[in-house]
Amino acid sequence: MAKHAAIYLRVSSTQQDTKSQEPDLEHWADGQDQPIKWYRDKATGKTMDRPGWKRLEDAIRTGKVSAVVVWRLDRLGRTASGLTALFDELQKRRVNLVSIKDGVDLNTAAGRLMANVLASVAQYDNEVRGERVRVGQAKARANGKRWGGSLPGKRKRVTPEQITAIRQLKADGVPLTRIARAVGLSRPTIYDVLEAAE
Repeated sequence: MAKHAAIYLRVSSTQQDTKSQEPDLEHWADGQDQPIKWYRDKATGKTMDRPGWKRLEDAIRTGKVSAVVVWRLDRLGRTASGLTALFDELQKRRVNLVSIKDGVDLNTAAGRLMANVLASVAQYDNEVRGERVRVGQAKARANGKRWGGSLPGKRKRVTPEQITAIRQLKADGVPLTRIARAVGLSRPTIYDVLEAAE
């Protein structure tokens, strides 16, 4: 049975489109010598219960897919548990995962580490964003104002998991810009973490 590479695109709402994702994915597809099939969803990333994703899952489970390709990992979903379970299932079924913008390839040890870090960061960012919005809206309402965002220049707290991932990715030769994107921190913060380790 001929396998195909599955390109998956997702936006969160019907008001959005996938035009920003398509050029990079089309460029990737042009360089392949295997069949390509596109799967699309307009649904939240908080659940894996989406029509396009369900069709792709069926194709994976019946052995029709050689690789799943996404623009960024957060297009797959925004919960760490959902994403890490997906990574495990793909590896068991010998299906690669490629995330173009994140530079992730599950066929490599560094790619697997980065994928799991990105999954945790995606969930963390989602939770923090929700908390920040709720707190900000309550405060703004109490002051008779509308919510206007967080303070610029405020550094994020670095978790022990992020520190471990930063050091491991650096040891694996991953460029600082990709490390910063993977762990959701600024490059100056990455430099601080690496300097503290020396």
